[in-house]
Amino acid sequence: MYFLYILFAILIFGILILVHELGHFLTAKLFKVKVNEFSIFMGPALWKRQRGETLYAIRCIPLGGYCAMEGEDQESNDPRAFGNAKWWKKIIILAAGACMNFLLGFLLVLMLVCFSGFFPAFATPVLESVEPGSSFSDRLQAGDQIYEIDGERVYTSDDITTLLSLNLSGQENIHNLVIIRDGEKITLGQVNMEPRELPDGSGGASLRYGMNLTTAPRNLGNILSHSWNMSVNYVRTVRLSLQLLIQGRVGLDEMTGPVGIVKTIADIGTSSTQTMNASAGIWNVISIASFIAINLGVMNLLPIPALDGGRIVGVLLTAAIEGITKKKLNPKVEGYIHAGGMVVLMLFMVFILFKDVVQIIV
Repeated sequence: MYFLYILFAILIFGILILVHELGHFLTAKLFKVKVNEFSIFMGPALWKRQRGETLYAIRCIPLGGYCAMEGEDQESNDPRAFGNAKWWKKIIILAAGACMNFLLGFLLVLMLVCFSGFFPAFATPVLESVEPGSSFSDRLQAGDQIYEIDGERVYTSDDITTLLSLNLSGQENIHNLVIIRDGEKITLGQVNMEPRELPDGSGGASLRYGMNLTTAPRNLGNILSHSWNMSVNYVRTVRLSLQLLIQGRVGLDEMTGPVGIVKTIADIGTSSTQTMNASAGIWNVISIASFIAINLGVMNLLPIPALDGGRIVGVLLTAAIEGITKKKLNPKVEGYIHAGGMVVLMLFMVFILFKDVVQIIV
């Protein structure tokens, strides 16, 4: 079963890469830009076939993929070259890959919400009651909607525990809260949100925050709304992860790459199957896949050379400079910058790959 989940994880990566490159490919074809090669993965080709002007290939190293367009990084006299397309067309083509990942992530979340059975009703960030003895019983009351925690919007009930655990305020268990009470937005300021041992109704006690949330019924509007909010929260999670990395609160040793993700997917799928059933394992893997799809979309839009975001910045800067100087810039300059960025990116990926393999062996 573990091996099957590994194959499932590799298949997921293949689909995510295919969808991403398909976004570039389809928009390039839409704008009549010549595509020389459409490849899934990197390295020597396992399979390839020429169809018209485009070579289609599946390669052997399951890292990335590419849609190679004519004149993408060098000057070309072909009128259909990428470099000769209008700047706005270039931006749409470059952004299309990430947009396809966002769309796939949202559709996976929607499928999870609709069919998994994990969501009989949707808990909302509105308090049904506050348990006596909770650390904030004197500040919050039934009917309050948790609107913001430490400057971050609360979209779903899961956001509450996530934002409280991240401790973005820098003070343990002390959080800056904004609520909506009786239709009015109120800034409560610093509130003690410490979890406490509270009676659980069966004669015992458990450590929890002590807030009981209202639920919303399953209908089309709530299903779409909840799926969208979950997707938005995934985007925010990626952004917060990068923020914590820059702040030094998360180290490189906590980052993982494709090998580590494949192992994580296999571990979670197998664990879910053992504790529940195969269906639960598959749904948990799909949940991870939806997050990875959205993660991939966000990361590719970062303004880093060699990534789509870096290329978009390059297109905008080039268009601005050419608009001011009325002179066409040499595309080799931008190509050299992205080539350098690609080298650095590949070295970083090799480092993460090595770390993941060592952790698995050890």
